[in-house]
Amino acid sequence: MKMRWLLVLVVIVAAIGSGLAWRALDKPAAPKYVTVPAAKGAVVRTVVTTGSVNPVVTVQVGSYVSGPVKSLHCDYNTKVKAGQLCAKIDPRNYQVALDQAKANLASAMAQLEKDKAGLTYAKLNYERDRGLVARGIVSQDSVDADQSAYEQAAAQIKLDQAAIAQRKAALEGAQVNLDYTDIVSPVDGIVVSRNVDVGQTVAASFQTPTLFLIAKDLTKMQVDTNVSESDIGRVKLGDRATFTVEAYPKITFAGRVTQVRKAPITVQNVVTYDAVIGVDNPELLLLPGMTANAKIITAQRDGVLRVPEQALRFEPQGLPGAGSKVARRNPQRGARVWVLKDGKPVAVPVTVGLDDGTWAEVTGGQLAEGDPVVTDQAAAGSDTATRRSTRSPFRL
Repeated sequence: MKMRWLLVLVVIVAAIGSGLAWRALDKPAAPKYVTVPAAKGAVVRTVVTTGSVNPVVTVQVGSYVSGPVKSLHCDYNTKVKAGQLCAKIDPRNYQVALDQAKANLASAMAQLEKDKAGLTYAKLNYERDRGLVARGIVSQDSVDADQSAYEQAAAQIKLDQAAIAQRKAALEGAQVNLDYTDIVSPVDGIVVSRNVDVGQTVAASFQTPTLFLIAKDLTKMQVDTNVSESDIGRVKLGDRATFTVEAYPKITFAGRVTQVRKAPITVQNVVTYDAVIGVDNPELLLLPGMTANAKIITAQRDGVLRVPEQALRFEPQGLPGAGSKVARRNPQRGARVWVLKDGKPVAVPVTVGLDDGTWAEVTGGQLAEGDPVVTDQAAAGSDTATRRSTRSPFRL
């Protein structure tokens, strides 16, 4: 009997001890804080965007006349001078038209000489009969007929002169068409695209085809970036910019915003604007069409006291006065950060200046360089949640 009571007593004592142990384990652990020392550095606000690399000046060389391509004198990467022959369209049809125009002009000029001779005869005949009419040798009707013939001959001369002018214009037009069979470069540059081959027929009846694409100067390039409508208000002429291309991931190219185009670009109801970044390309590393990942620097502060943006949003749990809603971006109401002093976070008022999404400039307040600014709060032990969720069956 005594053994039974002794066993019951042992069980009760064990239950009480287990309950006390679980109660001790269930006590909340002291919080731990993640801190970052307030330090001086740069705060850079940027607009991140993408775009394509293009030559500053690109000329599309087309054809005014139609016909098969007889010969090519330019290819990809060919350096050309202004007026240099790049291609030749078969000129035979246009040469025939030119020869016909020359023949028509010669015929008109010969007709003029013939009519001049007729005018001279009509004049002599009119003057002779006009002298004989007073003597009664010829009738007045004959004199009137001679006068009419003379005036018609004079009018025919003017008609021939107009015909000659018309034939000359046709000749010049035929010559222009023949000259257009020579496809020449209008500028000094380099051929970046060739869209025809020998024997290919060029049809210029409805739309001028592009035969060559010539970049005027590849040492001067530009990046056409697509800036969203929410960011375009911060971008202005002269802003510094940096970008990288996939071909040279370790090289950062630098340039400046040379143009902010006001024409909207709408794609699937998303509105963007073209901000042009000018960049020098002396080593010809940048090629037309490369995709650029650009950052446009809209504001920058160097050597200023800064804190992480997360520190301005942090509020400790379980402290008096914590968790209140503070206008952290309203200079009139101020902002605050929490500084760890003697293991406890203490609120420190600050004045916030420029921010870039990662860092915020501190322009005033009681924060000093080197102060440990709290950015996050964590429990003391990583298994606290596990202990809290596992309850003792003997808990009292």
